[in-house]
Amino acid sequence: MRTTSRGLITAFALTPLLAGCFAPSDNGAGGGAGPDGRLRIALAVPPVQALSPYSNDATVLSKLSVAEGLTVLDKNGVAAPALAKSWKQRNATTWTFELRKAEFQDGTELTAEAVVNAIDHAGAAKPKPRVLSDVTLTAKADDADTVTLTTKSPDPVLPLRLASPALAILSAKAYAKDGKVSPVGTGTGPFEITKLTGKSGAALDRFDGYWGGKAKAPGLDVTWIPDGTARANALRGGEADIVEWIPTSQAKLLKADTRHVVSSVRTDSLILNTGKGVFTDPGLRAAAREAVDGTDLVDSVFGGYADPAQGLFGPAVPWAADLRVPVTGRARAASVGQVRSETKGKTVRLAAITNRAELPEAATVLQQRLEKAGFTVKLDVREYTQMEGDLLAGRYDALVFSRVTLLDTGDAVAYLASDYTSDGVYNIARLKDTGVDKAIQAAAAEGDTKRRQEKIMKAEAEILRTDAVVPLVHERVVQGIADDVEGVVLDPRERSLVDLDTHLK
Repeated sequence: MRTTSRGLITAFALTPLLAGCFAPSDNGAGGGAGPDGRLRIALAVPPVQALSPYSNDATVLSKLSVAEGLTVLDKNGVAAPALAKSWKQRNATTWTFELRKAEFQDGTELTAEAVVNAIDHAGAAKPKPRVLSDVTLTAKADDADTVTLTTKSPDPVLPLRLASPALAILSAKAYAKDGKVSPVGTGTGPFEITKLTGKSGAALDRFDGYWGGKAKAPGLDVTWIPDGTARANALRGGEADIVEWIPTSQAKLLKADTRHVVSSVRTDSLILNTGKGVFTDPGLRAAAREAVDGTDLVDSVFGGYADPAQGLFGPAVPWAADLRVPVTGRARAASVGQVRSETKGKTVRLAAITNRAELPEAATVLQQRLEKAGFTVKLDVREYTQMEGDLLAGRYDALVFSRVTLLDTGDAVAYLASDYTSDGVYNIARLKDTGVDKAIQAAAAEGDTKRRQEKIMKAEAEILRTDAVVPLVHERVVQGIADDVEGVVLDPRERSLVDLDTHLK
């Protein structure tokens, strides 16, 4: 089997087996062709907002090569041409992008006005996409094939930002008057969504009008299976060809040639709600931080498919370790007696999502450790789509969470801004800290790559100082691929999965 680690070309069912979810297999556990060579794909997290690019669903659009932005990230994390064939920075806040000749899946042409329309809708979305949490972006059509983008303040990494799945360019048909956005038949990628069945599945056909050429696979049949064991069983039973996020407990049960391990930019952490509840107290947050330790979780929970957390960024972010800044200024941890006295028996509501099978198990371990430290803890485990609203509304005291740190832009600043600044749109920790805000702003304004990385690591230290987040492990993601499939994209950023070259032998 051949796989590729490059990015896109320029461009909870709980049953143990899943009979009926996919087309029947011809050859059992080794995989097998779907009808007419279509690929059968099992994804983990069901759509939250009908695959709107302004939700966490956005990555599905890039994983399945449905929609594209003006740029794309190459294997080194550098911005490469996609719908824009070239670009030029005019001054600190102004960039001009030249568009390639392309068409949308509904038959309309890609034009500068279409790009302006898409960028305007992204900026007006509520809540704002995470990728725009630290920038104000305006777009203007200069002519049919030229777009000028302007930022309110300098944004040295704008080409990286425009590669975000949340900034995919869709046709005018995609944008409804009520603010909803539909990628069904409105993207520019090599695969077109022809049917979306709620949160259970989707059908995609090859889009033969794709500017980059003709995909090798005639189509994709996608099923969302939140339960990790069921996903692994779908691969073993020959009912799926490509399965994402194989649980580590299931990984060694797969045939060796169907198990593919990818060092990921994903970090699993304990996030503490600093806005209300017991963890508004820095001393209690420090006590929680001292109580939990991810080191032994690497083997006991993750089966060796992880590394002990060194901070927010792990081994898949190669420059982070050499630039890491010591954390100073943390609050003194409350003793067991102080924890019991100050919490007065109040229950800490600890949440974990089921979509990644290891997180509930890790949460159970952390619950025991927090209780030993004097906290009273109630565990709430649910599927992510059932929990997202409560997380963003701050209804939990603590969360065991898995975050792809370079997902939104390929640049760490956007992640830090969305998750930890006072007005961050994904600030689950509800952190409001002047030192953190200033450190992130300083990193955002830096154009030199090395100095930007140094300032990112200073911002990491400022965030860790608050104990709003306690990193646990850096994951290694296991992807399941049948042995008769070629060309699956093994992406550390988890943005890509299927592209032009992905097909059955």
